[in-house]
Amino acid sequence: MSVYTISDLHLSLSDQNKSMDIFKGWENYIQRIHDNWIKNVLPEDTVVIIGDVSWAMKLEDTKKDFEFLHNLPGKKILIKGNHDFWWSGITKINNFLKKNNFGSIIPLLNDCILCENLYICGSRGWILNPQKDTDQKILLREIGRLRTSIKKADNCNNLEKVVFTHYPPIFSNVFNHQILDVLIENNIKRCYYGHVHGSGFHKNIIEGLYSNVYFKLVSCDYLNFTPIVIN
Repeated sequence: MSVYTISDLHLSLSDQNKSMDIFKGWENYIQRIHDNWIKNVLPEDTVVIIGDVSWAMKLEDTKKDFEFLHNLPGKKILIKGNHDFWWSGITKINNFLKKNNFGSIIPLLNDCILCENLYICGSRGWILNPQKDTDQKILLREIGRLRTSIKKADNCNNLEKVVFTHYPPIFSNVFNHQILDVLIENNIKRCYYGHVHGSGFHKNIIEGLYSNVYFKLVSCDYLNFTPIVIN
C-alpha cells in the first residue's frame, strides 16, 4: 500500500468551456490523468490531491468530476485550492459525498489522516508576502488550520507528519515566513505543494531542502499528469 500525491487536476467534466485543453501542454489532460493514474495507483493506495480539483463553482456541479475521481483506484484525500469555489463547508461536502456514494473521496480540513506510517496534514495556505489586510487575515486563518491539522497528529503518536499546502510556502526568492515558521517549529520534514503552472514559472520553483524541510512541487502539468509516490 502506497501514498501518492498530485495537485491542480482542474477537472471540467461538467463545463467543457473551462477545459484546460486550450493551454499548451494540457492537451487531452483528463484522459492522460486517467491513464497514468490507473497505471500506477492500486485500489489499496491513497492519493493526496492538493487543491484545484474541479472548476465547478457550486458543490452540486462537481458530480461528474467527483464521479471521475471516485472511479479511479485508491482513496483520494482532497485539500482546498484557490479555484475550488465549490468548497462550501466540510459538513456539506461530506453529506454530498455520502449522498452520491463517493466513498473513496475524503476532504481534509482542520484534521489529519493516518495513511500507512505517516499522517497527512495540511491546508490551502495563501499567497507569498501578503500586503493587504484582507490577505493577511486569510493567511492567519490558514496558518491556524495548518497548526490545528499538525496538532491533531501530535495528539496521536510519533509517526511522521507530512504537510501538503496548495500554495507554495517558498517560490523563487520570496518566502512565506509565517508558514515556514509553522513547519520548522513542528519539525516537519516534508512539504508538498501545487498551484504553480507552466514552464515559465516552473523554472523559479524551489525544491529540495530548505531549513531542513524538503519541498516538492506536484502540480499536474509539472508531473506530466502522473501522481508521484511519497511513501
